Amino acid sequence: MSNLESEKALAAARAIEEVADGMVVGLGTGSTASYVVRGLGLRVADGLKITATATSSATEALASSHGIPLTPFTRLSRIDLTIDGADEIDSQFRAIKGGGGALFREKVVATASDRVVIAVDSSKPVKHLGRFPLPVEVIPFASAFAERSLKQFDVPVTMRMKPDGTPFITDQGAYIYDLAFGRIDDPGEIAHRLRSIPGILEHGLFLSEIDCVYVGKIDHVEAMQRANPTRSKPDQTRA
Repeated sequence: MSNLESEKALAAARAIEEVADGMVVGLGTGSTASYVVRGLGLRVADGLKITATATSSATEALASSHGIPLTPFTRLSRIDLTIDGADEIDSQFRAIKGGGGALFREKVVATASDRVVIAVDSSKPVKHLGRFPLPVEVIPFASAFAERSLKQFDVPVTMRMKPDGTPFITDQGAYIYDLAFGRIDDPGEIAHRLRSIPGILEHGLFLSEIDCVYVGKIDHVEAMQRANPTRSKPDQTRA
């Protein structure tokens, strides 16, 4: 196992320590989230009583294979705790997510959660967002218009493709365009502009959803906790 993979595993193990009996747990998507799922599966096998909801069909399949009880998000209006990874995150708990192609569901599940914990390796914290291309999920009907609109940001815009040369399709049946900003000085402004473009289903900027970050650092985990959570919570009535 490489150092970064080991750090992901360390951070994931620390994050799942927050899971307690009776919780509804949101499961993210991606390489670090897969460590979370496997670790939770071991705890469930040892008697942990939870139900989980997945942010992608891939995570759902992995969780099911590890014996984690699942509830479709369509039956939930509130989640106790979501654990996910990030493609990069800054000191203000702002992140870019969506490298795994599940940004829409990850954004919805995060917003519905009382607490969102991010587990990452030491390569993911950054001073400025934008080194990792920003994913934008676009419905196919609006793809040509949205692509033209995205090019107004004056950065390289690339439709995400599969290895066979066909477009990557999300669980919503949408396309993903990756915007190579290099550096994003005002994430809030970029998010605002993206929200104003019809046809964009979601963008990968997570600006107020994250409450805690666990960073794997070779042989230990660094924890960063948001001092004053600012994200608004939906109605707290459980479905």
